[in-house]
Amino acid sequence: MKKVLFVAAVVVASLASCKKDRTCTCTYTYSDGSPSTTSTITYTEARKGDAKKACVSGYMVDANGDKTTATCELK
Repeated sequence: MKKVLFVAAVVVASLASCKKDRTCTCTYTYSDGSPSTTSTITYTEARKGDAKKACVSGYMVDANGDKTTATCELK
């Protein structure tokens, strides 16, 4: 009986980390007053952890010193 439960637990755990299409949505906010924009990236056949590493929030500063902030969310 314990072996059956162990095998069932392994199967459930392996399904939880399966590869499937994952969507990352990022909203870009600009410090120069420009309107915010949104973009969507789809990672095909990706594990959740891998897609989460690729779907990163952050910011960048251009040559004029204007800051662009990206707020990203994995769905």
